[in-house]
Amino acid sequence: MQLFYNPNLNLETEQFTFPTDESKHIVKVLRKKTGDILQITNGHGDLFQAEILFPDHKKCSAKIIEKKHYEPKDNKLHMVVAPTKLNDRFEWFLEKATEIGVDEITPLICEHSERKVIKKDRMDKVIQSAMKQSLQTYLPTLNEAMTFKEFLASSIQGDLFIAHCEEDMKIELKERMRPKSHTTILIGPEGDFSTNEIALALEKGFLPVALGQTRLRTETAAIFACTTVALIN
Repeated sequence: MQLFYNPNLNLETEQFTFPTDESKHIVKVLRKKTGDILQITNGHGDLFQAEILFPDHKKCSAKIIEKKHYEPKDNKLHMVVAPTKLNDRFEWFLEKATEIGVDEITPLICEHSERKVIKKDRMDKVIQSAMKQSLQTYLPTLNEAMTFKEFLASSIQGDLFIAHCEEDMKIELKERMRPKSHTTILIGPEGDFSTNEIALALEKGFLPVALGQTRLRTETAAIFACTTVALIN
């Protein structure tokens, strides 16, 4: 099964046209023809079966022949992660976190961050591709990057955790986690959170957690956290 993504589809849609890039992929690469069936999601939990009407490589049209809605998970995972110095490492995190089942991602600019500018358009494409590859019907939300203080000033709900490297009385994330809960986890940059940032997070109600017995890279720590949440649920 190959899954396509079209955010403009809804349960009232009867017929539509694929954008040029996907039309070309469907007709030129996959060699689909009139009458062939495609699977499409809008990223909001809906899965559509569509029959190709006109296999044009610029404007491939199709009609919806079946619709199904999938309910969201009981738990929500919001990963708040400092972008890595190398873009490909952060994109690797985005890809794998999407495959595992993250719901929301916020790039976090910290005092020790080496990268303070991200290319959101490119990262959106990475997430969309990972959603399609892993056959999911919900597209994770990728927020605009924000500073540490901006994030703490925003509306934050659910269970709150921060993974930092300072010596402290930290409990393993798997021991802190509650099944079927909304969870937010902060992961810092290569240079870790500053002492001031850690203090501010604790004041906001974040609980310090450990991610195993070894020191992990930012992207590895983030994936470790995603996997732990998935296993607990």
